Amino acid sequence: DVTADTPDKNPGTYNAYTYGGFWCGALTLIFDLLKGFLPVFLFIRLSGKSLGLIPVMAAPVIGHIFPIWHKFNGGKGIAVSFGALLGLAPDFRPVLILALTYLLFTFVFKVNPHFYRLILTYSCALGAIILIRPGYAVVLGCAAVFSAVLLKIISVRDTYDKMTIRSAWRR
Repeated sequence: DVTADTPDKNPGTYNAYTYGGFWCGALTLIFDLLKGFLPVFLFIRLSGKSLGLIPVMAAPVIGHIFPIWHKFNGGKGIAVSFGALLGLAPDFRPVLILALTYLLFTFVFKVNPHFYRLILTYSCALGAIILIRPGYAVVLGCAAVFSAVLLKIISVRDTYDKMTIRSAWRR
């Protein structure tokens, strides 16, 4: 059990990789992505992008973050949220926006600690997704998913380090 060895008792992908090794981390990532991808992908194929998509997108993320069998203490839902957005295929715009926003705040504007980087990533990504107008169900589904992730991130904040932002072109 990876959670037994981790300080934060988080069963997420990062801890699986760090404490369980490469294969444990890789398999955790794959299954977390599938956990978000499959319900969204199948729902869209069977029902289209109706408002029923909102709970279908949110449920795997919320279930991952607050699992009953772990006393409501799960992972942060990052990989599962990427999986849910991948399930919107062939519309990859929302997942690309989330990925590019994360890369922007990791490598171009280096935001630290990770806590602030995730808050900026998910908040700005939602704003950008609203701007591309993928439809009400997708926007509200993304809002539900991102809100769940942000709620978890804020609730487990363990340090109060000051946020720093360094641009890649300045040393």
